[in-house]
Amino acid sequence: MKYKNTQKKMGGSAHKGKNKSSLNQDPFFEGETKKRRKFNYDDDDIDSGESEDYDNEIGGGGSDDSEVEETADEKRKRVATAYLEKIREIARREKEGEEEDGRDEGEKEGERDSLVAKILQQEQLEESGRVRRVIASRVQSPQKIDEFRVLVKHRQSVAAVALSEDDSKGFSASKDGTILHWDVDSGKVVKYLWPSEDVLKFHGAKDPQGRATKHSKQVLALAVSSDGRYLASGGLDRHVHLWDTRTREHIQVFPGHRGPVSCLTFRQGTSELFSGSFDRTVKIWNAEDRAYINTLFGHQSEVLTIDCLRKERVLTVGRDRTMQLWKVPEESRLVFRAPASSLECCCFISNDEFLSGSDDGSVELWSALRKKPAYIVKNAHPLLAGHKNTEQNENSKTSNGLMENGDHNPGIYNFSSAYSWVSSISVCRGSDLAASGAGNGSVRLWAIGSETKDIRPLYDLPLVGFVNSLAFAKSGQFLVAGVGQEPRLGRWGGLRPAQNGVAVHPLTLSQ
Repeated sequence: MKYKNTQKKMGGSAHKGKNKSSLNQDPFFEGETKKRRKFNYDDDDIDSGESEDYDNEIGGGGSDDSEVEETADEKRKRVATAYLEKIREIARREKEGEEEDGRDEGEKEGERDSLVAKILQQEQLEESGRVRRVIASRVQSPQKIDEFRVLVKHRQSVAAVALSEDDSKGFSASKDGTILHWDVDSGKVVKYLWPSEDVLKFHGAKDPQGRATKHSKQVLALAVSSDGRYLASGGLDRHVHLWDTRTREHIQVFPGHRGPVSCLTFRQGTSELFSGSFDRTVKIWNAEDRAYINTLFGHQSEVLTIDCLRKERVLTVGRDRTMQLWKVPEESRLVFRAPASSLECCCFISNDEFLSGSDDGSVELWSALRKKPAYIVKNAHPLLAGHKNTEQNENSKTSNGLMENGDHNPGIYNFSSAYSWVSSISVCRGSDLAASGAGNGSVRLWAIGSETKDIRPLYDLPLVGFVNSLAFAKSGQFLVAGVGQEPRLGRWGGLRPAQNGVAVHPLTLSQ
């Protein structure tokens, strides 16, 4: 019995050894081992012939694939290095005008590096909003040749415009569902094509509710991410649509809202997307992960406008006469109530200051430290008989700190009309320059006082039509306006002489 067990064990071990030797002799495993061994060799030990054979074995052109495929870290490093070289070149040019002295090259290089550090620090402070760029005082008076030029035409009223981070590309959407991608310099236009109903359902769209048999293509809002990869659109079909700006293809649908999506914004520097809707909620999405994150409740009526900077704070206005500042990480909010009007639009100046426009024609300056406006410009867009504006009187500031334009003769002005509603407002990012639009025939530029906490009028830029959306270039060198014959969210006004499209106005800045 013991002999049999011993024989069995010996046989088992012999059998295992046989399997092991057979594995070693298998050409498949032998070839794989050789490949791995080659991969671990140093470059000096590999002959050119072996290198070519190895490339051919794995499909050839492996080096080309590695050049094309660039990791996110490598891309960040490349972009940062190029940007640093650009800043160094600026510093080098600034030092070129200085006279030669007896200092060695090391001292000069040290001074240039110090100048580069100052420039980068200043840009970082301006980008974060802690330092405000002074642009308003540098804006030159527009000449006759400087006027709004229609860059892109739409069939129906333009509801939203957006600019890329580098100000080279623009996006616009109209009530007929057309989304256009255009070049700011050349004006070249490319149209986004809506996918079929089957593709929309495959991307996550839900069945239409109510009497609708298919998804409405009417777009009310647009937003582009900071990296320029994603474009988000929203409208009457109650969905948020995500597009790839590189291929201009529809890639995802975010369902969940129970009412039309009226406003969209990306948080700067991230793929975090915020959407506001007529269902009184604000939803948070992640465009990179194609995921839903959270829903914010608080408004008692439709959400009309939304804005966000780099911080996780969202600013919204609704038809409940409130503007709300949402602190997302803390899950809290601040509620600001308008004096006696319905707020129509809002935007951040900095993390603690913001602007709003009302349906009574007022523009308000707010601070996070006060629940009431710090400054109000009343009748910011007055409508004269015959659609003619007047210049602001010198004694237009009232005793309570409110500013009013012109006379109050009701036979001359029409403030309650939809034409004088402040339908759009925008701030040149990180600066003291702002603009507001209405349907009274002009876009107004404003200077925001950082110390005085006031709003001063600069210039009127004539433009016929309802200005439904505004966007400043980050450099402050031009202003983009989305114009239409009708207001963005309704048909309670009409201006048939207006041209539906995107208009661009150049701004000349002094040195």
